[in-house]
Amino acid sequence: MNKVSNLLFALLFLLLSACGASSRTSTSDAGKATGKTRVAEDLSVFRPSYPAVDEAGGAAAAPVTPTNHANARVAALMDTVASVNRNVKYAQGFRILAYNGSERQTVMDLRKAIIARVPEEKDYLTYQQPNFRLKIGDYFSRIEAQQVLNRIRDLLPNAQIVTDQINIDK
Repeated sequence: MNKVSNLLFALLFLLLSACGASSRTSTSDAGKATGKTRVAEDLSVFRPSYPAVDEAGGAAAAPVTPTNHANARVAALMDTVASVNRNVKYAQGFRILAYNGSERQTVMDLRKAIIARVPEEKDYLTYQQPNFRLKIGDYFSRIEAQQVLNRIRDLLPNAQIVTDQINIDK
């Protein structure tokens, strides 16, 4: 045991001494005090130089006037985009899946409790034999859905956020 500890101590000593600094050369008195080498380089020859322009006597830039006015065309394109967007009724978004099961009375009780807690949110109850699905809300982002889910988490401990096609209110 003693030989092993001596061997480990010797290896540790060699490792630490190998990591030590070798002799340093310094070029200034401040470098001698700290033990670091200072190198003085003049890089001004590589820096670009620009002629100085005074504010009063300098060459003034000519005012830029637009040559291709597209205001009427841009307005027409924006109107067509707006009319197309008015016809969009659905988008990909998120809803809260509150219940997925086969018990009708349970889903109806949950629906009443959710409407009492968050009356501003719309609920979607669907039946695909033999299951009822209760989804809540129309959210564009997962963060919006998570905020509402946090408000009703005590009613629905197993609720989750799912991606779904949502209705866009105009």
